[in-house]
Amino acid sequence: MLEDIQKIKNELIIRGYTQRTIDQYLMYIKDYVFLAEEKKIDWKLNEKSTYEFMVGYLAQKKQSLKNTSLSLVFFALKFLYEGYLKIHIMDDLKSPKKENYLPNVLTKEEVKTLFEVTTDVRDKLILELLYSSGLRVSELCSLKLDSCNFEENTAKVIGGKGNKDRIVMLSKNWIEDYKKYRAKYAKKHSSEYVFAKLNGKSFSSDTIQKIVKDSAKLAHLQKDISPHSLRHSYATHMLEQGENLRTIQTLLGHASIATTQIYTKISTEDLKKVKNPLDRL
Repeated sequence: MLEDIQKIKNELIIRGYTQRTIDQYLMYIKDYVFLAEEKKIDWKLNEKSTYEFMVGYLAQKKQSLKNTSLSLVFFALKFLYEGYLKIHIMDDLKSPKKENYLPNVLTKEEVKTLFEVTTDVRDKLILELLYSSGLRVSELCSLKLDSCNFEENTAKVIGGKGNKDRIVMLSKNWIEDYKKYRAKYAKKHSSEYVFAKLNGKSFSSDTIQKIVKDSAKLAHLQKDISPHSLRHSYATHMLEQGENLRTIQTLLGHASIATTQIYTKISTEDLKKVKNPLDRL
């Protein structure tokens, strides 16, 4: 089993999967293979018993996972069989349908409140960067100083989702505040990263998650807020101020315009202009 897992890992690395995806795929593959071997199922064979076990495994996972996470399990197993074993045992299975949901978005007033209650300079700068650039939390953690062009107010995201590079905007006000912060702390805590621990290493996503959660609690926000909520808020507010979908798609690094179009369902600016029929009576 361990030899197979290492070979699968090598295949994923060679094909250019991100470290996050590799970790997630391997976690589910290990779980699946361990359970199969425990049940005396030969998971390497294209047989009816293997297929039935796999379907049962996915059905069991469905009980505790949302469709988004279930899709990860599905594609992890698909890579195991088609990418590694070269077996097309999953041809008759369809991937789980994506759940239709509207992401949590903050109003502009809520964003202002979030910043106001965050008294720690570094934490406030992190929140402001998430909101003003649309960076994913993993992208913020790995963002390096040499990827930032403070003269042109841009930063280059290297190896974002789908292993794609892109350019994001940086706020002029944020740059000014960050330079002051950097001048004060850089000598004590030198690092290649825009934000780093005392030892110079990058922050983990969990640390950024905690910063956002703590500030949201201080702001008494009733919504379930995460770093991605600030990315959603950035996109929605950009749309409301008149930016076109193609521009927003490029800034967010979406592979498809269909993904970006969800923000047209969230924006309420046009809805506010509609006169309610009750008010016309």
